[in-house]
Amino acid sequence: MFAFILRRVLQSAIVLAVVALIAFALFNFTGDPVTFMVGQDATAEEKAKLRADLGLDQSFYVQFAHFLGNAVTGDFGRSLRQSRKVSDLFKERLPATLELSFVAAALALVIGIPAGVYTALKRNTLTAHFLLAASLIGVSLPTFLIGILLILFFAVYLGWLPSFGRGDTVALGWWTTGFLTASGLKALILPAITLSLFQMTLIMRLVRAEMLEVLRTDYIKFARARGLTDRAIHFGHALKNTLVPVITITGLQLGAIIAFAIITETVFQWPGMGLLFIQAVNFADVPVMAAYLCFIALIFVLINLIVDLMYYAVDPRLRVERLATAQ
Repeated sequence: MFAFILRRVLQSAIVLAVVALIAFALFNFTGDPVTFMVGQDATAEEKAKLRADLGLDQSFYVQFAHFLGNAVTGDFGRSLRQSRKVSDLFKERLPATLELSFVAAALALVIGIPAGVYTALKRNTLTAHFLLAASLIGVSLPTFLIGILLILFFAVYLGWLPSFGRGDTVALGWWTTGFLTASGLKALILPAITLSLFQMTLIMRLVRAEMLEVLRTDYIKFARARGLTDRAIHFGHALKNTLVPVITITGLQLGAIIAFAIITETVFQWPGMGLLFIQAVNFADVPVMAAYLCFIALIFVLINLIVDLMYYAVDPRLRVERLATAQ
């Protein structure tokens, strides 16, 4: 197990370095940040001086080596737009993004898995057909349109929930949370539903398909022949074997929720890292953009490692195969 973890950590370090290189290379062609900072009327001497002060007059490889060396220590440089440390900006925006992402992921799991099991076991009922039809809407509609429709109905027409912002927050050290205030909880509802809807329907349809597949296997027929109850068969055998591919998709979708919260945060003006990234793109703020992509790559790498380890807890066949290979 230790060798497996060590090997994955080394692979992850290589992946992060490659992502950092690609991100830094691509974002150097998004525009000249010096022009944004000094304006069109600045003289060539003023632009050259600012470019030298920022280190932008050095070669690409020197700039990237400087960026990568600092990134290892958690220093991603200074934002060209706000003249502040990128790490400080991330520290301010990270709680908002993580709270939104984890609430959305919890909604997707709590609703998606039971709905998938129900539509598999009760597949000929009217409720199951309704859930499957509704899931097509969740998969088909783009996220920004779902967000706009929810704002129009619940914020504009009914006036029940706020249409933008995070509401009041409470500082717990450097972490700020909206869970402890009424306005913070109300502000979280619409963006969390918007962000979770696609993942929820995807998980529901995946669980249903896997559950139907498992129920047709020989060991389920053997369990029925032994006289086991439907409850023991469905939840003790079928559901447990269904969870292996579900864990994979759920882990990747959690990373996708964090990475692609950009659209939801933009629609609801949620003060998270996604909105910070969009603002950085508009300003050609290369340090912020490169640091954001490195952060997202780190999230996916960590989630993939956790998912691989969870396989051993769910599927004993993998442990047996690894032991056999070791021998």
